[in-house]
Amino acid sequence: MSAALHLATEGDLDRLLPLIAAYHTFETIEQTDAARRAAVTPLLQGSPLGAIWLIGPRRGPVGYIAITFGWSIEMGGMDGFIDEFFIRENVRGRGMGAEVLSALIPQLASAGLKALHLEVATDNSRAQKFYAKRGFKLRDRYNLMTWLADAPRRP
Repeated sequence: MSAALHLATEGDLDRLLPLIAAYHTFETIEQTDAARRAAVTPLLQGSPLGAIWLIGPRRGPVGYIAITFGWSIEMGGMDGFIDEFFIRENVRGRGMGAEVLSALIPQLASAGLKALHLEVATDNSRAQKFYAKRGFKLRDRYNLMTWLADAPRRP
């Protein structure tokens, strides 16, 4: 099976949402279908803040990768974040993930991307090895910290 990439559009929403739900189940991310739909729709409508690519046949994708974009003074310009990257479990281990990154990263770099970041669970050594083999490195002295708009705050 090929890891052909297709830039997802609004017409792909019904194929994409079940993949996102499967990824969220795999990662134990709690989110409603309505919230997923609301989060994904702007990216499918061409938002400059990110894009989603379907992996595999467009009519029957086996995964997706979502990249969001930002700006980093330290990195020297536009940077990106692999927000979600999922390939169905029954087709993992066939090299598609590596194929996706090998195809997509040079395209992003040629479009001006200076750095690409991602998060990996501390107990997911398989994913850590996968990304390390492709040039991703832990940044000494730095930890990703997150502020959430709807989280309760201390006075």
